[in-house]
Amino acid sequence: MNERRILVVAHAKRPDTVDAALRVIDALHQAGAVPVLAAPDREELSDVDARFAEIAQLGEDVVAEDLELAIVLGGDGTILRAAELVRDSGAPVLGINMGHVGFLAEIDRDDMDAAVHRVIARDYEVEERMALSVRVKDVEGTVVYETWALNEATVEKASRERMIEVVIEIDGLPLSSFGCDGMVVSTPTGSTAYNFSAGGPVIWPTVEAIAVVPLSAHALFAKPLVVGPEASVAIEMLERTSGTGILWCDGRRSHDLPPGARVIVRRSSRPVRLARLHPTAFTNRLVRKFQLPVAGWRGAS
Repeated sequence: MNERRILVVAHAKRPDTVDAALRVIDALHQAGAVPVLAAPDREELSDVDARFAEIAQLGEDVVAEDLELAIVLGGDGTILRAAELVRDSGAPVLGINMGHVGFLAEIDRDDMDAAVHRVIARDYEVEERMALSVRVKDVEGTVVYETWALNEATVEKASRERMIEVVIEIDGLPLSSFGCDGMVVSTPTGSTAYNFSAGGPVIWPTVEAIAVVPLSAHALFAKPLVVGPEASVAIEMLERTSGTGILWCDGRRSHDLPPGARVIVRRSSRPVRLARLHPTAFTNRLVRKFQLPVAGWRGAS
């Protein structure tokens, strides 16, 4: 029987996360599985506890394509990092919330041991989430950068004192141009992240759509938009703009945008796969995460 290789994603900034990582790794060892750590995590954790130095390292001892699953100890930021690590493997990601307010984590820390046992028993389902494909073209139309995003791609001004001027294009047709601090192009998964803070709509994960939200736009028509999942959204930095911009994807990958640069965002052909143990209504997740008031509800009629 082939060895099962499971990535554990954690960092050493919180003592409870270090303890949780040791418990997860010990449970995997006892089940005959091979726990794996990414190089930065192994280095950080080994500085805290030498036992982590004995764990297999991703990319050196184990290739991403051989991973069965990633267990993530942390909040949404750590889960986004894990999704980046397993992007080329298709391995699903299981998030264990370590006290952060996040929407991607499947369970809370109190259920961690039971969750690991279910992973070992392969007692989980896999949910696919739409991701974005992101390309940057220069003024000559040459693709100079390509990446992807699970939550959002944002075009932002690079200098605090200067806004950028952009023109928005949907499916090859110009929609509007204006000065702004930036633009957010979000998936349903990312609709409760930057998109939400920018005044964009919350989109249920079962709805396939792309949200386009201006940031502090100086324009009469600069409202949030929701377009179909197969739409192409382009944001072009007008050559007359006085400021430069920067592209950020999931807050993790960036690329500078000079005047004339063009960012094209489409649905990616490869979704991100999330491991799920408990089917949870998204409404309940919203109420719990945002502590929404529901007192007085009399129940469904």
